[in-house]
Formats: sequence, structure tokens, C-alpha cells
Amino acid sequence: MKILLAVDGSTYSKKMLAYLSTHEALLSADHDYTVFTAAAALPARARAMVDKAVVESYYAEESEKVLAPIAKFLLRHGIDAKTSWKVGPAGSLIAKTADSGKFDLLVMGTHGHSALANLVMGSVTTQVLAHCKVPVLLVR
Repeated sequence: MKILLAVDGSTYSKKMLAYLSTHEALLSADHDYTVFTAAAALPARARAMVDKAVVESYYAEESEKVLAPIAKFLLRHGIDAKTSWKVGPAGSLIAKTADSGKFDLLVMGTHGHSALANLVMGSVTTQVLAHCKVPVLLVR
């Protein structure tokens, strides 16, 4: 199975990994894993004030801070996962990556906000569920 793990470096991503580690059917060397994170875009004014290479380096460094510990965790479990990141709104990027990569399953942690909080603030999870055609496993 081809599985996309959407992460953001939060405790919710760590809880998702803990959940996977207790379910052998989900965390197995038999599957093909990609760990994905979305980096928030810097404001246009900030990007305009520095060289493009500096901005790209910043995005790469920030994404690596999120991806490296998870890749290390998976390696300890015998899984050599691919890593990927893109810059932009997390919800739509996760959904697009899951769909375009032809993944069989998307796994992500969720903050577990109430319906009212989602209505007022919006939610990455809500955006993913609205736009993703791939089955999604949410770990609360």
C-alpha cells in the first residue's frame, strides 16, 4: 500500500506516529511511505526584501526540521520513507499531493477542534476532507 503521512511537527503528528507504531498493519516495511509537510508562505513583502535563494533555503530548513525527526522515527521501525514538502496552504497541498501521488491512504493527526471552532477558524483537516479523493485516516 502507498501511504502518505501528513505532518506539521506538532504533538498531533507525534500522536499519529505513536498510533501507527501500535498498529502493525499500518506501520510495516511492506508499505511505501511518503512523509509530507506544507511550509507556510512568507509574506510577499518579506520575500521581496531578500534574495530568492535565501527564501528557498529558509523553506528547506524549516521543512527539514519537521521531516527529519519523523524520517528518523520511521527508520528505527525499519521503514525508509521518502520525504516531500511544498510551500502554501496546508489543506489544499495535502489533498493535491495525496491525489496526484496516487496514494492508497492519507494519515494525519488532527487537533480535534469542535465544529464551532472549525466554522470560525477553518481547519486543515476540514480542507483535506473536502478536497481529497484518497481515503483519510485521522488520528485524534
